[in-house]
Amino acid sequence: MTATIDGASSVETDAQAQRVSARRTPPPPLPDGVDLRHLASRSVIPLRHPWQWVATALILVLVLNFGQTLFTNPAWEWAKVGKWFFSPAILTGLQLTLLATAISAVVSFLGGIVVALARISRNPVLSAVSWLYIWIFRSVPLILVLIFLYNLGNLYPSIGIGIPFGPQFEVKTVTVLSDLTLGVIGLSLAEIAYSAEIVRAGILSVDQGQHEAAKALGIPRRRQFTRIVLPQALRSIVPAYVNQIVGLLKSSSLLFYVSLLDLFGVVQNLGSTYPTDIIPLLVVATIWYLILTSIVGVVQFYVERHYARGAVRMLPPTPFQRLRAGARALAGGVR
Repeated sequence: MTATIDGASSVETDAQAQRVSARRTPPPPLPDGVDLRHLASRSVIPLRHPWQWVATALILVLVLNFGQTLFTNPAWEWAKVGKWFFSPAILTGLQLTLLATAISAVVSFLGGIVVALARISRNPVLSAVSWLYIWIFRSVPLILVLIFLYNLGNLYPSIGIGIPFGPQFEVKTVTVLSDLTLGVIGLSLAEIAYSAEIVRAGILSVDQGQHEAAKALGIPRRRQFTRIVLPQALRSIVPAYVNQIVGLLKSSSLLFYVSLLDLFGVVQNLGSTYPTDIIPLLVVATIWYLILTSIVGVVQFYVERHYARGAVRMLPPTPFQRLRAGARALAGGVR
């Protein structure tokens, strides 16, 4: 046994000696006539990408052609677009769209947290019911949900809560629930299913060691969730949910089919009253939706930037910072 160990140690010693001698060995001499200063002064030529330039040129040609047809085609009737853009009817529909979207966004986020907690609960009843809810409202189109709710008075003239087959507290659905209430309920019911999956994914993204450390410290489960798990999960929940609000804003256009005159509903009504202005009215609705989704996109950028603190070494620059950097680079190039 001793001889074997001595032999192994001698082999390791020889290998170490070879590595040390390899480090001390000078590099091979350069060929005659090679000047290192001349090589160092030569500029590095980047790789050529001709197909990227061809694709860029093709895309620019298509964009310019589309822009040309957009502003030179008289069928767009841009003068009428300016006339309808700030009309009182359009602004009233826009206000209803913002109101329904804002209420549904808050309700669906809070409801999504509740359904997500029930989904990951150890209680089999809560887990099964929440899974069934998510499955149904992710499978059924939103327009069907809204139509069912709009006909809720025919299906259930009154809704009661109480003891089954016993005394109940009843509410008349026809007189109590307005069109806006039904629209917000329909949007919220559908969005809660998607929000629950976003919240569940965010909670599951928290490292398991955080849960184990909280249990080892004897922290109560409720405090574990509110002070340890949820703040870390929000880093992935909030940016994803802000992006979900964009889809909610566009889905609000379906409220027109349940007699709610939101932005799209007002445009449809005005189009039927002024059939010659249908194209300008659709352009007005498109521009307003682009403006609203762009505002949500800006909010999403800053939310993601806020929650990226501590996760990345350097925060992404804001658009204003990029503009200032570009202006400095341009000024430096001019000089």
